[in-house]
Amino acid sequence: MADEVLGVVGAGIVGLAVARELARRRPGAQVVVFEKEDRVAAHQTSHNSGVVHAGIYYTPGSLKARLCTRGVALLKEYCAEHQLPYVECGKLVVAVREEEVPRMDALFGRAVANGVLGLRRVGPEELREIEPHATGLGAIHSPGSAVTDYAAVARAFAAEVTAAGGEVRLGYPVTGIEPAGSRVRVASGEERVTVDHLVLCAGLQADRVAALAGDEPGPRIVPFRGEYLRVTNAKADLLRGLVYPIPVPGYPFLGVHFTRRVDTGAVEIGPNAVLALAAEGYRWRDLSPAHLARLAAWPGAWRMAARHWRMGVLEVHGSVSKRAYMEAAQQYFPDIGLADVERDGAGVRAQALDRDGGLVDDFRIHHLGPVTAVRNAPSPAATSSMAIAEHVVEQLLEQLVD
Repeated sequence: MADEVLGVVGAGIVGLAVARELARRRPGAQVVVFEKEDRVAAHQTSHNSGVVHAGIYYTPGSLKARLCTRGVALLKEYCAEHQLPYVECGKLVVAVREEEVPRMDALFGRAVANGVLGLRRVGPEELREIEPHATGLGAIHSPGSAVTDYAAVARAFAAEVTAAGGEVRLGYPVTGIEPAGSRVRVASGEERVTVDHLVLCAGLQADRVAALAGDEPGPRIVPFRGEYLRVTNAKADLLRGLVYPIPVPGYPFLGVHFTRRVDTGAVEIGPNAVLALAAEGYRWRDLSPAHLARLAAWPGAWRMAARHWRMGVLEVHGSVSKRAYMEAAQQYFPDIGLADVERDGAGVRAQALDRDGGLVDDFRIHHLGPVTAVRNAPSPAATSSMAIAEHVVEQLLEQLVD
């Protein structure tokens, strides 16, 4: 095993968690992480709200459900050991309309089936005791929901990899993946590195990088931009924890919610979910004709549009109109209004889309000989990152033994 080389493409939190797990489980191996950016955690990892999800939303028995609940425990322990920020502020998932109450009850049953601890259904009065300035017909209270700094966690993972003798190669865009006997050769321009096994954790570029390894076209990654507003005045002190809406069935985005960031203390409202016009399209002006042509060539894109166009129109309206954005948000927190917020940053979510137009909800992992491709790892991938790493590495080690 002394000459064994194991590679990971992508230095986001999932890729670095996999690299760390490989370094722990194969102490004699050389672990190399390939990252096209000049820093780790450049995209989804550092452009999210920092929420640690308890496991409320996910289909019982799915990878998301199993790996989220496991991931929460691992992440909490890791942050404590490494003195990283982790604040259990609690979450209210609030119903504001009568038709949402049965969905809230169904969501509670799903969360209990997933083993989420400490959950309670609360009425309007108790809701106000937990969050005095929130409003609603009722809510699910999750006291174990938390916030952390995922970019800091990712940097800690990277430091462990290098301390174990591994390497994180920044500025190394992967341009080719080709077989080399039973091994695999990773190219970046004219440079080549041969590894015994390669794990692809490329996030927004997951489908493109997997195609280099010969994987099937689907699912295709469709980037959705999530935009945030920030509370700019003393009304930020009105929020105690996290306030979320009841999610829309069949729609993988959780809706605009209120979050206090653990790294800055700022209160954010968001994100929405609008189709990005480039693979890494953080602004409306980030437009790639090549990306749009590639998206238009995927049959699932047209089927998705036919299925979700009404929701898309609402999301775009909220994107271009701050007033419309806040009218929706004030259903949950009426004391924070248009005059109290300004536009803040945005993130881009790598959402996988099947050929039939279905938005892939569960984690999806493909195996291609000496290559493992993580094809879909959206939220709660950051929460689940250490559990995803365990899962991927267990499967990889079984393959190496065989």
